[in-house]
Amino acid sequence: MTTIAIAGFGKIARDQHLPALRENRNFELTAIASRNATLEGVDNHPDLESLLAAVPALDAVALCTPPQVRYTQAVATIEAGKHVLLEKPPGVSLSEVEDLIRRAEQKGVTLFATWHAREAAGVEKAREWLSTRRVTAVDIQWREDVRQWHPGQQWVWEPGGLGVFDPGINALSIVTRILPEAFFLREATLEVPENCQSPIGATLEFTDVNDTPIHADFDWRQTGPQTWQITVETEDGKLVLDSGGSQLSIDGERIIDGEDIEYAGLYQRFAELIRAGRSDVDVAPFRHVADAFLLGRRQSVEPFIE
Repeated sequence: MTTIAIAGFGKIARDQHLPALRENRNFELTAIASRNATLEGVDNHPDLESLLAAVPALDAVALCTPPQVRYTQAVATIEAGKHVLLEKPPGVSLSEVEDLIRRAEQKGVTLFATWHAREAAGVEKAREWLSTRRVTAVDIQWREDVRQWHPGQQWVWEPGGLGVFDPGINALSIVTRILPEAFFLREATLEVPENCQSPIGATLEFTDVNDTPIHADFDWRQTGPQTWQITVETEDGKLVLDSGGSQLSIDGERIIDGEDIEYAGLYQRFAELIRAGRSDVDVAPFRHVADAFLLGRRQSVEPFIE
């Protein structure tokens, strides 16, 4: 059994990582590193440095801290000879992630950059169905209420916090998985609150080698029911992934209506990678976000008030 610790015990770690680990027989959660939270029944430490020093026999660490501090933590964990699971996004820059790949390979440990939305119930079936079809148009609608998912978390508005791309990258992780052709950003508009450094809304226009129009609309201001929908038009019919990918319909017929299995799938994959002595670091979704910040026009909007 692989012993594992969680660094950063916030909402996502408590709601998603903890239950997934408790249900996975490949792992034993033995420690937590967090400045503000503790967990009964395991060793608790105020930071990752003290955790690594106190628990030398630890096998792996799941880094659930904000991306701005994750590179230094990942380096320390890798140098200590531990396997590393990175919450999304894998860092604040592509250069950081590339260096982590090199370090993990040199040290002989597993590095897993996770994209939990790819584990949603309908995603792989969608990929299979689209793999033999010509895509003619794609529409992505990804709208959330930031106050619900990141209450009081200022880091999401700072450089490296990604703003609305924190959820939007989930949509990009699905689309980069299911579409049969690579696609590229052509233009983008980023709506940035006057008192923030990262966008609260974004509109993106992509295309592929076949000039297929791929439109994405990300917004962090939606109240009430949340919208996580991807519609793919093909020459042979229309595919819709809804509820973040857990529901799949083709030509109006519901094919899959699955439960929340995303983080269970991540830890199953992490266990497989550790056994095989391999890493999995796909930066395609992150690269699209970097392109948006590089090519996007900034539009100032009203201040964000928590």
